[in-house]
Amino acid sequence: MRTITTLCLAAFIGPVFAGDYLAEVKVPEFNGCKLEPKTVCKGANLSGADLSNLDLKLADFSGADLSGANLSHTNLRGANLGGANLESVQAFRVTLYRANVRGANVRNAKLQGAQGQYLFAQGADFSGTNMTGANFDFARFSGAKLIDTDLAYSSFEIAWLPKANLHKANLLGANLQEAKLGHANLSEANLKQTRIHYATFEGTYMEGCTGCPTDW
Repeated sequence: MRTITTLCLAAFIGPVFAGDYLAEVKVPEFNGCKLEPKTVCKGANLSGADLSNLDLKLADFSGADLSGANLSHTNLRGANLGGANLESVQAFRVTLYRANVRGANVRNAKLQGAQGQYLFAQGADFSGTNMTGANFDFARFSGAKLIDTDLAYSSFEIAWLPKANLHKANLLGANLQEAKLGHANLSEANLKQTRIHYATFEGTYMEGCTGCPTDW
C-alpha cells in the first residue's frame, strides 16, 4: 500500500516540478531581440553580440547590424540576413543552409567551415573574408564581391558565380565542379589544384590568374 501511495505522489508532483523548471527557462535577448527560431529582428543592433551555439533558424535579421558578432556553430538555416552588416563576424562552422545574405556586408569575416549550401548571396560583399573549408554547393553568388577572399579547400559545386569579382581570391584546392563563372573576374586569383571539371568560364577575365584554364 505504501508503495502505491508513493508512486501516486510521484506521478502528481513530477509534472508540477517539471512545469516549475520550464517556467525558469527564459529566451535570451540582446537589445530587445529575442534569440530564438523564427525571431523577427529587422534592423536590430546586434553589433558585438555573442550569438554562438544558438538555434536561430528562419530568423529575420534583414538590415540588422551584426558587425563583430560571434555566430560560431549557430544554426541560421533559412534565416534572412539580406542587407545586414556582418562585417568582421566570427562564424566558425555556422549553418547558412538556404539562408539569404543578398546585398549583405560580410567583409573581413571568419567563416571557416561554414555550411552554406543553397545560400542566396547575390550582390553580397565577402572581400577579405576567410571562407576556407566552407561548403557553398548550389549557392548563388551572382555579382558578389569575393576580392582577396580565402576560399582554399572550399566547395562551390554547381554554384552560380556569374559576374562575381574574385580578384586575388585564393581558391587553392577548392571544388568548382560545374560552377558557372561566366563574365566573372579571376584576375590574379589562385586556382592551383582547384577542381574545375565541367565548370564554365565564358567571358571570364583571367589576367594574372594562376591555374586558370587556358582554353577559354
